Amino acid sequence: MKETYHFDAIVIGSGISGGFAAKELCERGLKTVVLERGTMVEHIKDYTTASKNPWEIPHANKLGTEDQKKHHVQCRHYSIGEDNKRYYVNDLENPYEEKQRYDWVRADVFGGRSLLWGRISLRWNDLDFNANLKDGHGVDWPIRYKDLAPWYDHVEKFVGINGSREGLDILPDGIFQAPFEMTCVEKEVKARIESKYPGRKLIHSRSANLTAPLDGRSACMSRNLCHRGCPFGAYFSTQSSTLPAAAKTGNLTIRTGAVVNRIIYDEKTQKASGVEVIDRETLKTYVYTADLIFLNASTIATSYILLNSTSSRFQRGMGNDYDLVGRHLMDHHKNPHMSAEVEGFEDKYYYGKRPTGIFIPRFKNIHTQEKDFIRGYNYQGSGYRDKGIPSNEIGAALKENSTEAGSWRIGFGYYGETLPYADNRITLNNNIKDIYGRPGLSIDCSFKENEKAIFKDATNTMREMMEGIGLKNVKENNTISFPGNANHEMGTARMGHDEKTSVLNKWNQLHAVKNVFITDGSCMTSSSCVNPSLTYMALTARAVDYALKKGK
Repeated sequence: MKETYHFDAIVIGSGISGGFAAKELCERGLKTVVLERGTMVEHIKDYTTASKNPWEIPHANKLGTEDQKKHHVQCRHYSIGEDNKRYYVNDLENPYEEKQRYDWVRADVFGGRSLLWGRISLRWNDLDFNANLKDGHGVDWPIRYKDLAPWYDHVEKFVGINGSREGLDILPDGIFQAPFEMTCVEKEVKARIESKYPGRKLIHSRSANLTAPLDGRSACMSRNLCHRGCPFGAYFSTQSSTLPAAAKTGNLTIRTGAVVNRIIYDEKTQKASGVEVIDRETLKTYVYTADLIFLNASTIATSYILLNSTSSRFQRGMGNDYDLVGRHLMDHHKNPHMSAEVEGFEDKYYYGKRPTGIFIPRFKNIHTQEKDFIRGYNYQGSGYRDKGIPSNEIGAALKENSTEAGSWRIGFGYYGETLPYADNRITLNNNIKDIYGRPGLSIDCSFKENEKAIFKDATNTMREMMEGIGLKNVKENNTISFPGNANHEMGTARMGHDEKTSVLNKWNQLHAVKNVFITDGSCMTSSSCVNPSLTYMALTARAVDYALKKGK
C-alpha cells in the first residue's frame, strides 16, 4: 500500500450522515473515499443472524459473562444482544472517563448506527429552530425550517418514510409511504385521547421502514428484527441505500479499519489538506488527501478528532479558537415505559410484528408556557398483548398456558428536550490511552433541573391521561435515563452566526477551515424533543450542495 492517497473528497464515518454525504458527493461526480474505523458488514451476506429462530440464539439472546465484560457500557442499552453484538464497540479496548455517568453507545462496523437505529424519522419545526432565540438558552440557530424543508423532501424521497399526513405545525408533514396499521387498542386509545383532550393527537409513528418497494428495496415483512440487519433492505441503512447509490457511480472507495487520528491543516492555504489514519490491523499510519472533507464520525468522535487535530495554528484543536469544541453536549432524556391495561378486546389480535409504533406529538409549551419548565416532550409507544397467561404450573400445563395471549396493554415512553449547557462537555484525557496509543477522552454530562422537571411532568401527565380515559392497572417506571442512553447525542460543534459563539456556520462549514464540513449530531445547536436522524441527513444534502456550488 502507498503511504498517501488522493481523492476529491473524504468522508469520515459511514453512518447515517456519513453514508448520505458519500452518496451526494459521488452522485455529483467527486471521487470519494469513506474512512471507517470499524469492520466491514456486507449487505445480506453478513447479516448472519437475520433469519435465525429464537431458540437458535444462545442465552435467550442475552450476553454471556465474558461478553458483558467486553461490552460493559453497551450493555446499559436495551439494543445489544447475542444476535447483534458484533456490531458494537469493545468497551475494554475503547475506554473513556465518565466524570458523571454517560452511556456512550457505539457501533464498530461499516454502516455505523444506521444498522442499529430505531428508524423514527421526524421533521423539526419552526418552534425548534426558534427556541434558543426565544428563551435565551444557547445561541440562535443560523437556519430556520424553510431553509431545510426542500432538503427534507430530497431525503424522504430517497429514504422511504412511512407515516400519515396530519397537518400539524408541531410535526410538519413530509413525503410518506402508507403507514403500518394501528392495532385495535391503539385506535381505541387514539379516539379516547383526542375526544377528552383537545389539542392532543395520537398518530402513526413515522419511520424509515418501507411499506412499498423502493429502488430495488423490498417492503417490510413485519418481523421486527431490524437490529440484526435487514436482508430485504426494507429499512434505511448505509448498506441498503446510500452505499449502493454511491457505488453505482463508480466514484466510491471504502476503507475500513481506518482509525482517523487527526485532520491535517495546511498553514499556507489555511485549509485542511487531508486526514491522518492509523490502520487498525497493522498500526501503520497513512495519509489521505482531498480538497473537501466531511467529518461525520458521530457527535463525540467528531469532536474528539477536532480536539486531537492540533497544529501551530490550532493549538487547542481544529476550530477550537474559542474553547467551544466539545461543549454543549446534549442527549434526549426518557423514561423506559409506562403501560396500562385496555379492556374489551380479548377476542382480537394482530398480524406480524410491526417495527414501529404510535406517537403523541409535543403539546406542552406551544401556545402557553408551563411554570415549571421550558421546551417540551413527546410520547412514543405501542399497543400489544402480554405474552401468555401467568401460570404457576410446570410442564405441559405451562406450555398450554403459554399458547394463550395475555391481556391487551398500551405502553408509552417519553423523549424530552435537553438544553445546551456549556459545562456538559467532552475533553481529551492524556491519562487514558486507547489501543492505538492516542489520548482518551473524558465525558462530563448531566441532566439538570429543567430536564428533571420535564421528566416529572411527562410521567405525571401520562398517568393522568391513562386514568382519565379509563385505562386500568397502570404501571410506571419512575426513573429518568442517564445521558447517552437515548442514543441521540448532539452538540459539541454547533452551528451559529458568530465564530466566537459557534464552531460551524449556517452551511455546516467550519468557521476557521472552509473546506471542512460537519453534518452529524455534533452540529446541532439545540436538541428539540424529536428524533434527529432525518435532520442530519437533510443538513448533509444541503451542505454538499453548497460546498459544490459555492466552492470551498
